[in-house]
Amino acid sequence: TGIPRGALTTHSNHLSNALTNALWYSLGASDVFFGFVPWFHITGANMQTVLPFFVGGTLVTGYRFEPGLVLRQIEKYRITHSVGPITMYIALLNHPDFKKYDLSSLTTPISGGAPVPDAIAKRWEEEVGTYLYNVMGLTESTAPMIFVPPGQRVPVDPDTEALSIGIPISNTDFMVVDPEESEKVLPIGEAGEMLARGSEIVKGYWNRPKETDETFTEGWCHTGDIAKMDGQGWVYLVDRKKDMIIASGYKVWPREVEDVLYKHSATKEAVVVGKRDPYRGESPKAFISPKDGWKGKVTESDYINFCKENMAAYKYPREVEFIDEVPKTESGKVMRRVLRDQEAKKGMKK
Repeated sequence: TGIPRGALTTHSNHLSNALTNALWYSLGASDVFFGFVPWFHITGANMQTVLPFFVGGTLVTGYRFEPGLVLRQIEKYRITHSVGPITMYIALLNHPDFKKYDLSSLTTPISGGAPVPDAIAKRWEEEVGTYLYNVMGLTESTAPMIFVPPGQRVPVDPDTEALSIGIPISNTDFMVVDPEESEKVLPIGEAGEMLARGSEIVKGYWNRPKETDETFTEGWCHTGDIAKMDGQGWVYLVDRKKDMIIASGYKVWPREVEDVLYKHSATKEAVVVGKRDPYRGESPKAFISPKDGWKGKVTESDYINFCKENMAAYKYPREVEFIDEVPKTESGKVMRRVLRDQEAKKGMKK
């Protein structure tokens, strides 16, 4: 979300999460891991270095993420387990030689760092034959703290059509509170800020006492993520607290709009941000990177009309901008704030 704050991650945090991963997915010395993301990122540090060393498995690496190389290595080394943001799986699916490779060994493909659109999960299963597991975590939780149990399929939220991100891991306390009044715990089914407490939660931020006090209260980590839990314990990630768009007084969560955009057959990647609107306050704007073969053939009106047919009137994007590639961090996470800041600067010039 901005300048790194320096999380104080301990050995016990890493071991706690590695043990949970190993037990959850029955990982052992026979497993072959692939390093999808950089090791300076918490996912790479824990799930792609500590975890394979912890179970005594094999770790296959690459200099940096390149879809063609990854496809070759999965087939050559019979990779069984890996974790990466959904943007990486999208890149693999859209590679022109994707169908030439045998990826059946990858029995536990896991996506973390951003919500998984239902359309992408279905496409992966249709093409590869394995289920794409979702996980959710933070640097502050030493990587995932919410997992999809192996062998289970996640339900879809009837309100947003979003896939569940799983259930809290063992020995983790979880609750949802009012975003404005954190002492008020919300009931099942209501969206609010996600709080978590457990052995995977870090001790605070390096030389940042103010931020530490704001984020960590009596062991609880205020994640900044808006989520809700259903009656069966499944958690649904709504969006980041800071990403909420207020349009004519209505709350619009970018990810809801993005889920619909991914259902359009021309979409490779999509990001939605709030844009200043003199009448509505804010309006959703969509940035879309079309698939090869669709550039110049699909229009802004095509997308806007598609969204009108598939969501409430106050939610659909009032503007669509086509871009070659969605901006991402080195670890593959979408940098929504870059696009949001660009729009804010345009508004200031006007």
